[in-house]
Amino acid sequence: MASSIAVCRLNMRGRLSKCFKKVDSCFQRKFGTNTTATKTDAPNKKYKIDSKDRNKSFYTVQEEKIEQAERSVLISCPAKTNEKKFLNYLSRHGDINKCFFYESYGTYAVVEFSNKESLTSLHEGTAIPSINHEATVPFKSRLLSLRNAGPVDMSNGQSAPQCQPQTTIHINDLIQRLSKEDSIDQQISSLTETYQLTEENVCLRFLVCSLLKDIAAAYFPECTIRPFGSSVNGFGKLGCDLDMFLDLDGISGRNLKRPKAGLSLEYQTKRSASERAGTQSILSVIGECVDQFGPGCVGVQKILQARCPLVRFAHQPSGFQCDLTANNRVAMKSSELLYLYGGLDRRVRCLVFSVRCWARAHSITSSISGAWISNFSLTVMVLFFLQRRTIPILPTLDHLKELAGPLDKSVIEGNDCTFVSDFTKIRLQDNTETLEQLLQEFFEFYGTFAFNCMSINIRKGREQNKPEVSPLHIQNPFEPALNVSKNVNGTQLERFVALCRESAWMLQQREFNVPHRGSGTGNNAPWGLAALLMPSVSQVAGVKSRKKRKREPASERIKGLLESLKNREVKS
Repeated sequence: MASSIAVCRLNMRGRLSKCFKKVDSCFQRKFGTNTTATKTDAPNKKYKIDSKDRNKSFYTVQEEKIEQAERSVLISCPAKTNEKKFLNYLSRHGDINKCFFYESYGTYAVVEFSNKESLTSLHEGTAIPSINHEATVPFKSRLLSLRNAGPVDMSNGQSAPQCQPQTTIHINDLIQRLSKEDSIDQQISSLTETYQLTEENVCLRFLVCSLLKDIAAAYFPECTIRPFGSSVNGFGKLGCDLDMFLDLDGISGRNLKRPKAGLSLEYQTKRSASERAGTQSILSVIGECVDQFGPGCVGVQKILQARCPLVRFAHQPSGFQCDLTANNRVAMKSSELLYLYGGLDRRVRCLVFSVRCWARAHSITSSISGAWISNFSLTVMVLFFLQRRTIPILPTLDHLKELAGPLDKSVIEGNDCTFVSDFTKIRLQDNTETLEQLLQEFFEFYGTFAFNCMSINIRKGREQNKPEVSPLHIQNPFEPALNVSKNVNGTQLERFVALCRESAWMLQQREFNVPHRGSGTGNNAPWGLAALLMPSVSQVAGVKSRKKRKREPASERIKGLLESLKNREVKS
């Protein structure tokens, strides 16, 4: 492991012991009430658009997070590190805004300082580790390692630091948790709170991008690496992959058409046959550098012949599976659009999380590529459904384009990606439907949708005739010629429709839409959303016998749940 994770070692011996003699007084003086790492703080503060951030644009939030990441370090710590003394030692280098711990191949701490000068001071107190059996590369990373640090490693019965969750709970635990709620609306909200990215997890994602940018900056000193997709669009689930975009547009002079003086900058580049070839060359070089010198980056794959060339690797200190792309500006605009839709009405995110969880529980979606419906396609289907309400909950993309100002104009590779970014310019209609109503109506809507002849288009907000013969056609919002669900085959679409109809029927039955309390057992019978997440017995059995028999309208899952509810009623 030492060869794959080349980290700097904090040179704390000697000076560290002296520092701890005045722990309490120094700790109070440096932190007061500003630090967020103490055990009295709420451990599970969620990352969501709250009242103070509601009107912040996508790129405003991005720039703030990037700037915070530039002032942060990632430190590998002993399992039983005393938080108070740990923070007190680091405060010698400057005031700390935020610190939290998590676990991934060991215990790690993310520390955000108030200014960048603190990072310089911290690096001056570090040393390259001396390893006899292998060569070392003196790359000055912000991934540090705390080892043999004496009093910081409190192994004499002290509890380990409180770690932030990085993955979701098991589906069975989720079902039990939801079964204890009093309404389906509360179940949907609880699922969202449980699955969505925490604020700490999002900070870690931006920090990983910033650490990777330190490597890329050797070739492109003013570049930026930005997260996109689920990490930033508001619909990310704990444990989701980290998609990153190498942004070269910010390099000074890149967008200038005319020099201001008689001199122009001679870029030391060679012409490529095409923009795609140039992207492949850039990613090939960065991928090789990450593979050879990237601290904590393992399993690097350069997938350059894909439709969108990328470098894939695992970042062990964070536990993230990472994909790095370049020249993928349309994907950034898609992330911004989803962020905007998710910030307009809290029901949007809640419904998307519930539908995605339901789809994953029944293998409608999958983490591996294939003929399954993707999470992005499901999200677009939810947005389209909310546009099609009698009183629309969401505006169409064309309407958002009409509201756009001059600064919102965006044309990427000939595709018009313009839409308003200012939340305050958007006026929503007064729709008062509950989450329970919307969930049931979603299943009914797609259980009867004319997939055989109609396509889904959130730009127009209405069904359109399918331009191709694919079983499921969902128009890409910014590249109209592309079908984002072209991979889905007829069998998977039929399964989706059948499950929609079954779920809609279940939510109409009293046995499933009211709580059923157990009698002293501590376990409640699954009902409402929890019942919809139960694995289908007929689905499991059908893997072996689907060629011999067709799925019955009333599946074994429904029969089993009904029998379970009846038995609990008799016992109580």
